[in-house]
Amino acid sequence: MASWIAEHPQISAFRDTGVPQDEGQHLQDVFPTAAELGGPGRFAFAPASHLTEASPLATRASRERLWQAWAPHWDLGQPVLLEKSPPNLMRTRFLQAMFPDTSHFLLVVRHPIAVAYATKRWTRLATWIPPQASRRLQQLQEPLHTLVRHWVEAHECVLADATVLRNVCIVRYEDLVADPAGNLQGIFRFLNLEPVSREWEVKGGLNELYFQRWHARVQSRRGRAYLSRVARDFEDRVRPYGYSLLHPDQFAAPEPPVARYSLHGGFTSPGQP
Repeated sequence: MASWIAEHPQISAFRDTGVPQDEGQHLQDVFPTAAELGGPGRFAFAPASHLTEASPLATRASRERLWQAWAPHWDLGQPVLLEKSPPNLMRTRFLQAMFPDTSHFLLVVRHPIAVAYATKRWTRLATWIPPQASRRLQQLQEPLHTLVRHWVEAHECVLADATVLRNVCIVRYEDLVADPAGNLQGIFRFLNLEPVSREWEVKGGLNELYFQRWHARVQSRRGRAYLSRVARDFEDRVRPYGYSLLHPDQFAAPEPPVARYSLHGGFTSPGQP
């Protein structure tokens, strides 16, 4: 989604910065990166990951350092400047304190099973395990239970923090790929920009590949018992987003705690609580 909205002529995003995925977290030294907080599938567990306006880091000096680090990578002549780093979901309140008058938060969520499987190969059970080894051997990677718990705890933090954000919108990945044009129109409207027309290239069926792996594991007795435990522990906590671990292929409308921030439910904007 970040690459799609960066195509808007009035949006400037980081490009060719030389850091992984052109993510702003790697271009600054104000707050720790995801790698410093445990890496993929673990960073949200670290207390230092959750930053708010009450953090000791929320100072004028931090604001100036962030701006000096990021500004050279943007076209400052554009009205919207885009920064995309996954751990931002744990520091929305801090970033709002850094840029209080203009910050908008566009949060993209995806089914926890897909996120868990997509993240798994990039995880390590311990920091001493070489990344090359963990990517080859699943037994050296974080288990699905931990990865789903990470998703749950991070997204519960998002919802708690969203209550004090002035401009926040939640978009489900599944809705975005099903109707890119319609959802992008809403996103541009949220950013106070005129929509643009494009041929948005969608890679379909990616979630389904992960669901197939989940269903395949259910076929064994041991796998069925393990995934039943995952579903038992987290089913109620993923439902607010319209997701299910018991029936991964079935999507429901987001429940009110999430829907109030969605494109279809009415994202918050200036003047709203």
